[in-house]
Amino acid sequence: MAYQFDFTFIPDYAGMLGQGVAYTLGLTVFGGVLGIAIGIGGAISRLWKIRPFDGLYQCYVELFRNTPFLVQLFLIFFGLPSLGIKLVEWQAAMLAMVLNLGAYSTEIIRAGLQATPKGQLEAAESLAFTRRETFFYVMLRPALLKVWPALSSQLVISMLGSSVCSQISAEELTFVANFIQSRNFRAFETYFLTTAIYFGLAVMIRQLLGAIGRYAIARRAAS
Repeated sequence: MAYQFDFTFIPDYAGMLGQGVAYTLGLTVFGGVLGIAIGIGGAISRLWKIRPFDGLYQCYVELFRNTPFLVQLFLIFFGLPSLGIKLVEWQAAMLAMVLNLGAYSTEIIRAGLQATPKGQLEAAESLAFTRRETFFYVMLRPALLKVWPALSSQLVISMLGSSVCSQISAEELTFVANFIQSRNFRAFETYFLTTAIYFGLAVMIRQLLGAIGRYAIARRAAS
């Protein structure tokens, strides 16, 4: 094969790649925390039929689960300014990540809450648990333990999906890769390296979330 591989550009762009990774992780962490918080609120509202939030959450979940993330991003970044709401790139990217993950988290967490055995709820009632104590200790923690693998997978999917934020010039990893490729014209090497970085990030996040599930949620649920 006549093509000569050349990865000598990596040291020259290491700083930019590091910034792109940090940007991507920032979107993932803040999007994950806020998205799961929205998911918990949505799961409670839909499970207990808290009006009018249950209807609003149902519309929200259906909208964001049945439309492409890229279209949602464009609607937020290009559409909202028509209504007088102007967001810079990172704000639009963050809002899109939070809302998208929140919609998926709502259904994942709701499924976990619905799986709570009726006997456990009756036992909590017999022990004079308040509704808040019953929800937090008897329902939420065990539910999070059950659905944690699904939530972890969804968070990794969201991290990988953040690559489309480059379309609005959010300076995450894919944006940096596109910039580097436009300067060195080494498309294969640049995107091969980017692929390897995304793979490493996905594995790292899965391992980290697995540890959180084992040592934080599982131990607290057992206690």
